[in-house]
Amino acid sequence: MRSLLFYLSYLLCLCLGILSVVFVSYWNYKWRGGFAWDGSGLQFNWHPVLMVTGLVVLYGNAAVVYRVPLTWRQSKQPWKLLHAGLLFLAFVLSVLGLCAVFDYHNAGSTPNLYSLHSWLGICTTALFTAQWVLGLAAFLLPWSPLAFRKLLKPIHVWMGSIIFFLAIASCISGINEKLFFVLKGNTNQTQPYSKLPPEAVFANSLGILIVAFGLVVYKILSNPDWQRPDLGREEDSFRPLIQEES
Repeated sequence: MRSLLFYLSYLLCLCLGILSVVFVSYWNYKWRGGFAWDGSGLQFNWHPVLMVTGLVVLYGNAAVVYRVPLTWRQSKQPWKLLHAGLLFLAFVLSVLGLCAVFDYHNAGSTPNLYSLHSWLGICTTALFTAQWVLGLAAFLLPWSPLAFRKLLKPIHVWMGSIIFFLAIASCISGINEKLFFVLKGNTNQTQPYSKLPPEAVFANSLGILIVAFGLVVYKILSNPDWQRPDLGREEDSFRPLIQEES
């Protein structure tokens, strides 16, 4: 029963993540004109897609890979690699997302990093970068002392949760900021945001999906019944990947 509840929650997590990516992509394709990489507003449209996909969906799935019950009797090392790989892909997408928005701003002489959303986003990405580098040094490289890995592990887990919730806050604030910018009423032939036109309904729904995804991830991570049990193989948990025996 415990495993069944986990897999139902995990399936919900996957579905919400996929829907979030579909919604953010469709929003920018249908209402914002599509995608390009030419310094125009079409380049900016990559920013929300890449950030939601990387910092929220991939990051959230990387956080729960250790909780899959089928992996509990197996070596932890392959799942370390999957965890690190998903996070690295999330990092690459987030960097591309930042490049998209900075290039767009610079091409139009728009100031960078003046809004609360931009402050949250850049802080989240900076913390994520530091977290990934420290995780690589501590858990994947052979010269990291065991004592350092044991000391860093709870901090690594705690910081991972903080970064995930900062990423969600950044995305929610970014959706809201974008809608205020583009739904101005008579100035750009759109209905004002206060009239709740179809684009606003759709983008607000995207925000709800992102929050729901975050809550399901939090449920999976906070349930003690779904934590990987300690099987007394501490050396397997802390041994760096490239020292693993074949």
